[in-house]
Amino acid sequence: MPPRRQPTARQVRLGAELRKLREAAGLSAREAAALLGTNSVQMSQVEAGIAGVSEDRVRRFAAHYACTDETLVSALVAMATDRTRGWWEEYRGSLPTPFLDIAELEYHSTYRRDVEFLHIPGLLQTEDYARAVFSYGVPELPAGELELRVNHRMARKVVIEGVHPVRYEALVHEAALRIRVGDRASSRAQLLRMLEISEAAHVTVRVVPFDLDGFGGAWSAMMLAGGAVPKLDTAVRDAPHGTTFIDAEAQLDVFRTLFRKVEVVSLDPERSRDFIHRLAKEL
Repeated sequence: MPPRRQPTARQVRLGAELRKLREAAGLSAREAAALLGTNSVQMSQVEAGIAGVSEDRVRRFAAHYACTDETLVSALVAMATDRTRGWWEEYRGSLPTPFLDIAELEYHSTYRRDVEFLHIPGLLQTEDYARAVFSYGVPELPAGELELRVNHRMARKVVIEGVHPVRYEALVHEAALRIRVGDRASSRAQLLRMLEISEAAHVTVRVVPFDLDGFGGAWSAMMLAGGAVPKLDTAVRDAPHGTTFIDAEAQLDVFRTLFRKVEVVSLDPERSRDFIHRLAKEL
């Protein structure tokens, strides 16, 4: 098949995992290519996500790399053979690629966790709140592009509000609850919507209050998405220069630890709902 012009984050991740297996086996790309009857250029394209790979080839890679983790291999096969064209594809060419990559990552996730300090997590946002957030960007978005981003964010909610929702936990700082990115009415509606969603059995919302000693935060907002196996988990961080997908095992451990640290100091779900309800009444 011809090389891909713009591989998705999921396709890049598959290639990266195959590269990790090769490196763990102590093989260079040239040595691995010789064992598999291909060449180093094709190996590089596969490991960059530019070239597709079949189930048979994934299993041959695993065998030559002495990978005996069948659960991981099966998960990689599923990534290689998946042909899903999800709802996000209608936005391809209209929105930046990271928007689509986030939606695809969520679609395949086994759980979602968010830590937010300044904004309500995207999956919990109302339409008015999301519009206010996107409207604040610099440079200002044209009306059409603004609505595309809002519609895309609302569609992403299927991961926790659809027929097959995933487990979701959001740790939200009091600052995010109090900052009014819109007016009072929309802010109150946003808090009430959070309360409504938090009643679902698979959704947990915890508040991190201002009144804490020794709380250093988690550097910035972060998102964790569970993979088919823990090695395929992904951390995502947004920064002014763009969205970063993180898959290095050591870094994933850092983010898991940070999440647990924030979780420990947050209020339990019931006290968090009471907290949010009090803030909503103040508005």
